[in-house]
Amino acid sequence: MWKLIVGFIVFAALGIWLLMKGGGNIDLSGEKHDSGSTSHSTEADKAPKK
Repeated sequence: MWKLIVGFIVFAALGIWLLMKGGGNIDLSGEKHDSGSTSHSTEADKAPKK
């Protein structure tokens, strides 16, 4: 059983190392809730303008 846990930790560490080594934009700090986001629109924005 302990071999499974050690194997998983090694596999996860290797995966993270490879992703960071590849130069990708990796952010491990969790979700960000930016109040300046423009991806959400309100119902008023969807209404046709007269």
